[in-house]
Amino acid sequence: MTVQGLFSSKSAAAAQISAKPRFAIVGRGFSGMMTAIALMKTVRTPFHLQLFDPNSSVSGGQALSSAPASTILNTRVRDLSVSAGDADDFNDWLCSNAEFRAAVPAAIPGFRQIFVPKEIFSDYVYKRFSEALSARKDITVQVCPEPVVAIRRSHGSRFLLESGSCANPLFDMVVLATGYGLPGTEEPGQDLSPVRAQRLIARPHTVLLGSGIRVVDQLLQLRDAGYAGQITILSRHGFLPQSHTPNSADPVFPAEALPSNLPEILRFIRTACHEAEREGRSWQSVMNGLRRHARSLWRGLPAHQKRQFNRHLRAIYDSHRNRLPEAIYARLQTELASGNTILRRGTSGRQGLGGLFFRPAGSQSDEIVHAERILDCRCRGPQLTSPLLASLLNEGLALPDELSLGLAVNQCGQPCLDDGSVVEGLFAVGPLGLGSLPDIDLVPEIVNQAYAVGERIAMQFYPQSKAV
Repeated sequence: MTVQGLFSSKSAAAAQISAKPRFAIVGRGFSGMMTAIALMKTVRTPFHLQLFDPNSSVSGGQALSSAPASTILNTRVRDLSVSAGDADDFNDWLCSNAEFRAAVPAAIPGFRQIFVPKEIFSDYVYKRFSEALSARKDITVQVCPEPVVAIRRSHGSRFLLESGSCANPLFDMVVLATGYGLPGTEEPGQDLSPVRAQRLIARPHTVLLGSGIRVVDQLLQLRDAGYAGQITILSRHGFLPQSHTPNSADPVFPAEALPSNLPEILRFIRTACHEAEREGRSWQSVMNGLRRHARSLWRGLPAHQKRQFNRHLRAIYDSHRNRLPEAIYARLQTELASGNTILRRGTSGRQGLGGLFFRPAGSQSDEIVHAERILDCRCRGPQLTSPLLASLLNEGLALPDELSLGLAVNQCGQPCLDDGSVVEGLFAVGPLGLGSLPDIDLVPEIVNQAYAVGERIAMQFYPQSKAV
């Protein structure tokens, strides 16, 4: 091909892209890739999709971060399908994988009840993304490695995404899928600045900050790698994840009218758990049933009771909803019983040269916890002061939720404004909406929300199109 022909071909491709409606997804973690799959499955007319993410590698974001095969998801295969209307899609994909079947021969007739490594689920998600893209010859996809620093209205109802690129294109629809944090924030399990405490400790000592699934993952990864030193978990509230049941606990919840204030809701749930266990079921089945009512209960609470819940009860709730597979929970309990891993409750402060300043619960003074290494495994909430989110707030395109945990959104992630309206063409999928939608950080809820976004876009932009 001649140089002139090459430039003509590029010009033709650029013209084809510009003629299509332009959609942008900010983030290529699970929320972003799930939304891309949903768009390709739901919006049946041609469009151009641009994915923004400064991470050059294809990974699963914070929820599915690159990890060794020993890192297990805490959700069963039966609840991880990315296919609308086909709850067995992930199970079927595993069954068709000869290598996986050989490694896990005991799961007959399928794998619905088991827990799998995060990297296997990540492979499944990206396989379904590739298949959806291959089936859509009428759409184009572009990946941009530049971080998005601002989103603004421009040319009427379109959106301008400002990034490090010299060309900042306009988009008809934008999905924020940045998960828990934003580019530039610390990753879970990342070492803090070096600690010079070797001479102050009698034996190797590592400190883990946090109390959720990530702490347990990091603890077991250290042990699996042969680390035999002391490990101290420092947690503000001191609640570690509870255990799943051997098989999935079918949701149960009392059918009578639900209470409407926080103290009565707590008594109601405790009573339901006790009754379930007396009847031979489990408290896990009640918690699974509670998830079906969580959003309506949350919406009915006054703001001051939501703040009370967030301060005093969220850690307990999270430890009971984000549960560990039984085998991993047993390993955690063995670690704690051995004394080689200890859990301390209190507030972690600044880091000094010899370790970390720590105020134990109930104490009025700090102490220094000496360690050779400090790993931060805490889940970082969205930073409303970051340039990207601050631009949305300053432009009047979004508002913080009542607790400033993230953005105020409706069921399908559209930002909600003071006058009761929503921002058309803009969505926040996944944990950015956690303050409005309890449990929206879990895979099944993200899948449902992503398809709701796709259906909303199909109706908004292409009212005559049909979803498949």
